[in-house]
This record gives sequence, C-alpha cells and structure tokens, in this order.
Amino acid sequence: MTQTLSITVIGAGHGGKAMAAHLALMGHRVKLFNRTADHIFAIQQRGGIDLESQEYGPRGFGKLECATSDMGEALADAQLIMVVVPSSAHADIARAAAPHLKDGQVVVLHPGRTCGAIEFVMVLRRSGCQADVTVAEAETFIYASRSDGPAQARIFRIKEAVPLAALPAKRTHEVLDLIHVVYPQFIDGGNVLQTGLNNMGAIFHPALTLLNAGWIEATHGDYQFYIDGVTPSVARVLEALDRERITVAAALGIRARSALEWLKMAYDAVGSDLREAIHNQPGYYGIKAPTTLNHRYIFEDVPMSLVPIASLGMQYGVSVRGMDSIIRLACIVHNTDYWRRGRTVENLGLRGLSVEELTHFVMEGELAV
Repeated sequence: MTQTLSITVIGAGHGGKAMAAHLALMGHRVKLFNRTADHIFAIQQRGGIDLESQEYGPRGFGKLECATSDMGEALADAQLIMVVVPSSAHADIARAAAPHLKDGQVVVLHPGRTCGAIEFVMVLRRSGCQADVTVAEAETFIYASRSDGPAQARIFRIKEAVPLAALPAKRTHEVLDLIHVVYPQFIDGGNVLQTGLNNMGAIFHPALTLLNAGWIEATHGDYQFYIDGVTPSVARVLEALDRERITVAAALGIRARSALEWLKMAYDAVGSDLREAIHNQPGYYGIKAPTTLNHRYIFEDVPMSLVPIASLGMQYGVSVRGMDSIIRLACIVHNTDYWRRGRTVENLGLRGLSVEELTHFVMEGELAV
C-alpha cells in the first residue's frame, strides 16, 4: 500500500462492519457511523471489529479510529465516504450528511440499487448542501458477508469485478483512482443509469417473493428460494420483467445485460431458459426463502429498484405492465403505496426530461436548460 486514506463507513450492519474491519486491516484510518448508538456500543468498547473470512481471506482485529452516532464527527476529514445501508435509507443519510460535507469528498453508495446516486444528489441539493462532493454508486456490493456478533464480522467472498459510476460520469475515473487505493476490483460502470438498470435484484427479488407468498406464509420460508420457488410459470414472469428492464434501458440508449447473461457472467451458470440457468447455479441450492413477507425483497427492492425502472419506462413510452403488476401486488400485500414512496421520476426531479436531457445530466451533472 502506497497511500493511507481517511475513510468513513456509514452503516454498521453485515456489510458495513465487514468493510470497516477490512479497510482498517489494510492500514487505513477508518471511522464507522451508525445512527443507533447502542448498535455500535461493543465496537466502541473494544476499539474495533474482529474479522474472519474464508480460506486465505482477510482476518484479524480491525482497529478503528472511532465508532460514532455523530454524523459531524464521522465525516470530519473523510476523503472517502462509503455508504453501506439499505437503499431505502439513502435519502435519510443524505439529509443527515448535507450540513457536514466538504469540497472534494467522495461518497460511494454500496450499492445504489436503481437511481440511488441521483436521489442522493437531489436530496443534498434540496437540503442546501453547497459542498462540491462527488457521489458515485456501485452496481452491487463487493462482499458476501455477515455479522457474527456485536463486534465481529465475517467475509465469505470478495467479488472480482464491480462496476461503479459517478454522478456526473465525467468524474468516474477520479473516483476509481481514489477507490483503487483500497479496492482494485472496481471498474468503469459507464454512468449511473447503466449501473442502476443492471440491477438484477429488481427482477429476481420482489416477483419471486410475491409469487410464492402463500408458500412463505405457510412454511415460514422453509423451502429453497431459488430452486423450489422458480417454477416454470414463475420463471416466465421473471423473463417478462427482464425483457421490460432491457427495453427501458434500450430506450435510454443503454445496452443492459439480460438475466441469462448476468448468470453466466457472475456464476458461469447457463441454460436454455432462465429457470434452467437458475437451477444450474450450485450456489442457489440451500438458500432458504424469507421467513416473512415483511422483508427487504419487497419493502426495499420494490420502491428503490422496481419503481424507478418502471417509472423511467412510463416516461419514455415503454410498456412496463409486468413491473406495474408486481408493484401493485406489493402495495396490496403491504398496504402501502410504493408508487408514492418510491424513486419515481417525479420524486427524483426528472419529470419531463427528454432522453438527451437525462443523459446530459448523468454525464455532466447539470440539467440542460
């Protein structure tokens, strides 16, 4: 390592604890923020996090500069700010961070889901933040990890290539130059529309959960989510949703990966159709379904992933009837208006923009006038 960075990790869940510990073990100055002080009490008492991992992976005691529930303390002097929270909390984090951000800081959402960086930037602006910060988003989370205790974390796998894009995209290489000090795995993701529209969780999670609602409630998730749950009929729905996502991307001039291409890229799993490819992915065997419908596969992935894709489709003349049906089922099951709460073009400040204007915004960071 040739450079030591001052890094703040926001979020002390499974991923945030693993990231903070690993970064500290690399020798960087790391602060960990969590809005609930009780959740980080043990980390404060110990001064860091014990990290375990699979064979040959990072392990040891990651000593932190501090663990705090004070956003001002957390962001002071940070060069790189890693946001590792559910995407439904991105707006709240932006509002809390807005008064404390300074020129030159880089904020990375891990991951952004769909339109995460756009929402974060819009909330910063509406909150009166004048600092010249760069917000970027990862297409997916770099770790497969979990929390083993109040001050313990475990890493199962570190992905070899993770697309990342900044808003504006013209700053992506500046972000990559900085983040490569700690993570050489990040690659140029194009722009934040491209990273957001390659969000496979939007296709797999909500529909697969809702179409197996009876089974989840009857068995409390005691079945294999991707194997038993992906029947031929369910797979056809997933394929229809995937076609809609790809068409929305094409309407914006983006060539999105299909679910089949993604399974091949991520897991080397292939098949003549989506069901066969999923069943040919050994890693999906043994993964149990959610034990309840009150799960992030619905309350996070619907408003923060499926809604923005469908909303963009509606704005640009793409039929998204399949997505709309899944969103409306989620609204009924949760007795919640996810269209109102979600990342719609209206809520993101993108209503009425032409494709050219939207593209200019994500590339240059300015709304054309």
